[in-house]
Amino acid sequence: MRRFLGYVAIVSLVGTTSVLAEQEPANLEPGEWEFSSETQVKGDMQIPDQSDTQRQCLTQEEIDEASIIMVDDQDECELVDMDSRSDGMTYRLECQGEGADATISGDMQFMGDRAEGTMDVESMTPAGEMLMKTRIEGRRVGDC
Repeated sequence: MRRFLGYVAIVSLVGTTSVLAEQEPANLEPGEWEFSSETQVKGDMQIPDQSDTQRQCLTQEEIDEASIIMVDDQDECELVDMDSRSDGMTYRLECQGEGADATISGDMQFMGDRAEGTMDVESMTPAGEMLMKTRIEGRRVGDC
């Protein structure tokens, strides 16, 4: 599930595999970007807060192609709502996985050399109900 959450966070900004819906090109400048996320989990299981930082080179072509939001097929998610603009987007996915169903909602803002947003995941697992709240920040740190 953690890999999936990280994947969805990056997908919110750039996308990688199966087409789900088209959106306007994101207002992001090409270059090397640093993406950070902080995740808090509440529910029946005690899971410590988690943070992650990744760097990624975004080319203009990738930003232009990011007008398509994509989700990995194996996660069996369906896009049920999306509102996209060049300066941001909101979306909601419903996912069914092995032993767990989840609703994922996100809100991202694109500000040229910065991006920020949130992603909430509500899931019912064999271990009980879980709510994950992730804060995502990205910033352009230079040329690739």
